[in-house]
Amino acid sequence: MPTMKTIARVRSDFKSKFGIPRQSNLVPELVAYIVFEPEYQNPDAIRGLEEYSHLWLIWEFSENVGADWSPTVRPPRLGGNTRMGVFATRSPFRPNPIGLSSVKLEEIISTRENGMVLKISGADLLNGTPIYDIKPYIPYSDTHADAKGGFAADHMDDKLKVVIPEEYEKLIAKEKLSALRKVLELDPRPSYHTDEQRVYGMSFAEYEVRFRVERQVLNVTEITEQGKEL
Repeated sequence: MPTMKTIARVRSDFKSKFGIPRQSNLVPELVAYIVFEPEYQNPDAIRGLEEYSHLWLIWEFSENVGADWSPTVRPPRLGGNTRMGVFATRSPFRPNPIGLSSVKLEEIISTRENGMVLKISGADLLNGTPIYDIKPYIPYSDTHADAKGGFAADHMDDKLKVVIPEEYEKLIAKEKLSALRKVLELDPRPSYHTDEQRVYGMSFAEYEVRFRVERQVLNVTEITEQGKEL
């Protein structure tokens, strides 16, 4: 059996796992780029791709390669206490560390350094994530109006109120601020964390964001850029 080859890598605003949306398309404002490896920068390989609006990405949980797997896992959305079968979840701790995401294709950009680059939105991917394959999303076969969402659907509308002090808000680019707010609304914390005094930190784009959650309100307490307080 031939080995899997990395055909491209993702460039995104997430430099660490904490804070990444748990599913794709939860934050459409998140923009990322797919940069092909030199071997696959032949423009013929993506001929016709511009006719599609959305893509399937098959990728590697690169931070979990070699990690042990278990037949059952504890999904964060169930509070971290209830076990479900690994194949009934999208846990990264799987027999094979492979992920699947549906994203919107915003634009195909011709670059001198990296050939044709795909600009996408709604991605739930860590910066540097290896991409194994790209396939077009086909609405007539990939959409199922009667599909059931299991336990994941029970929490799809859970959102926090986000408060960002004006001195931080005005110093972040408008398009980045909108995406950051939506990411924070989804509550990046593990569901079993309930300490309202605990301060959390996450990396986003060129910023380090610190926040605390109290009574379903997420208050941003500090934002730093490249080690300098804003």
